[in-house]
Amino acid sequence: MEELIALTEAGIPVTVVPGISSSISVPAAAGIPVTHRGVTHEFTVISGHVAPEDPRSLVNWEAAAAMRGTLVLLMAVERIGAIAAALIAGGRSPQTPVAVIQEGTTANQRRVDATLATVAGVVAAEQVRPPAVVVVGDVVGLAG
Repeated sequence: MEELIALTEAGIPVTVVPGISSSISVPAAAGIPVTHRGVTHEFTVISGHVAPEDPRSLVNWEAAAAMRGTLVLLMAVERIGAIAAALIAGGRSPQTPVAVIQEGTTANQRRVDATLATVAGVVAAEQVRPPAVVVVGDVVGLAG
């Protein structure tokens, strides 16, 4: 929407072509369904562009941590340590599986797996950079 507004304000004609959100398509391309019968029935998409402790954050991280379903985090790579800590503090198990999919659906796609307890270190060690989609939950373990 930010791009649409900027282009419209600049007088540039824009046509929106609906597609499949990266929150669903990128995990699927990496072999991860965001929902799966008997594993999770819901998923929540959360923007991670603002850290949990930042006063500008609009996310209720405690509520997100308490949910049993899949969390899909967008724009979260640079703040993954703080986000993982907030989810653990909110009650999510440190052993919850996490997948970080960098450059999803491109020829350069790569998937890095970890747990909430280890994801910050793994992302740093593997030098994962945006753009990336982070998937938190038991669906991560269904394929690899």
